[in-house]
Amino acid sequence: MNNLIERSDPRVADLFRRLEKASSLIEKLEVPSRRSFNGQRFVTDRELSERLRVSRRTLQEYRSAGTIPYYLICGKILYKESEIQQYLEDSRRQTIDQQKLV
Repeated sequence: MNNLIERSDPRVADLFRRLEKASSLIEKLEVPSRRSFNGQRFVTDRELSERLRVSRRTLQEYRSAGTIPYYLICGKILYKESEIQQYLEDSRRQTIDQQKLV
């Protein structure tokens, strides 16, 4: 009697799916590392795209257009959290002001 489970067994696929889901949940529970310099916190391109719920390509377009401030250090793109927060607040104020004019 062969009790060996093969890779084609649906139970194996289910196990891997569950492990991936568990891994994903653990990553979300981990405290994100904060990159700080001189008391300022920075986020990566990936982190900012997740927070803003936009693609990394969209962030690239914002950078190219000069819409959002960023830093390029040794090929790595970083955003200062305080500058992004200020940009979002300014954009919100502009939107509110435009709505008042309508």
